[in-house]
Amino acid sequence: MSEGDGAPGSARRRRNIGRGVLWSVLAVFVIAAVVSGLFVANLAHNFDANVQRLPTTFPNDVSRPVKPTQGPASNAENILLLGSDSRSDDVDLAEQGLPSNQRSDTMMWVHIPADRKNIYMISIMRDTWVTIPGHGEAKINAAMAYGGVPLVVQTVEGMFNSRIDHVAVVDFEGFKAVTDVLGGVTVNVPIPFTSTHGNYTFPAGPQKMTGDQALGFVRERYAFVDGDYQRVKDQQIFLKAVLNTILTPSTLGNPITVTNLVKDVSPYVKVDQDLTAPTLAALALSLRGVRGSDVKSFTLPTLGTGTSADGQSIVLRDDAAISAIAAALANDSMGSYMAGAGLH
Repeated sequence: MSEGDGAPGSARRRRNIGRGVLWSVLAVFVIAAVVSGLFVANLAHNFDANVQRLPTTFPNDVSRPVKPTQGPASNAENILLLGSDSRSDDVDLAEQGLPSNQRSDTMMWVHIPADRKNIYMISIMRDTWVTIPGHGEAKINAAMAYGGVPLVVQTVEGMFNSRIDHVAVVDFEGFKAVTDVLGGVTVNVPIPFTSTHGNYTFPAGPQKMTGDQALGFVRERYAFVDGDYQRVKDQQIFLKAVLNTILTPSTLGNPITVTNLVKDVSPYVKVDQDLTAPTLAALALSLRGVRGSDVKSFTLPTLGTGTSADGQSIVLRDDAAISAIAAALANDSMGSYMAGAGLH
């Protein structure tokens, strides 16, 4: 019988070739899995080796809102971001939960809904007049000076009657680091100005910024008529621009960029003890479908500015808006709240 007639030798060769192809494909998958595992392990090592841990983050548990155990809000995540413009002994005292002269320059509540389809960022004006537990009414950024990070958490949780899951304190120098790792970030500048930090000139419109320029952009408030209001807006714009750059296949698919991002930015971040590399990795995996356009931000509505009884210039809180946001957090309906309030 000829080979063309289906000789046994020919059949064996075809089976051997088939097995070879199968084993080759399996080998590729195994190698990919090993490389992927090593990459993830390397990222985790870089994060844990470089990030700093807040020694004391949360207030006494009995004074905190209880996180729901059922419904969408039970699977939502709330993260408090605090920005610091300097590193000093006062900052260290505040991060240990001790009184100091340090006040939080930037305060942002980040809400990640249960469906993981969006990220919502709520900036809180640092001069907002609120009730600080144990200290009466004061500017919200005074909470850091009175009782460090735990008192900031207690104050903000009390405002919204919602529990914060994690806290991160970010040095503004981290903005510079992340910008440089990404090779620059394109930011759409809404109002032209010249910064007092570095003397950089920013014309209105999209422009690619270096790390030093980004630092000058996010720190500036003296160049604006409305001061800190515009600085808060610019910080939101910058963070969204960074996320627009990171949340792309070209960045996420580049192991070198991702590794450098984690390694170079981590030293400028302090997080609570529970925000470990595996926790962060699981959160990042759950947000794999989110892109820059899915990140929504707004500033906590206020009733304008005023003067306190002791003569301080303050931002008047809007209790109705705070109540509405508290309800949205409790119902995990932040998107509906923003739409109804005309925020975008």
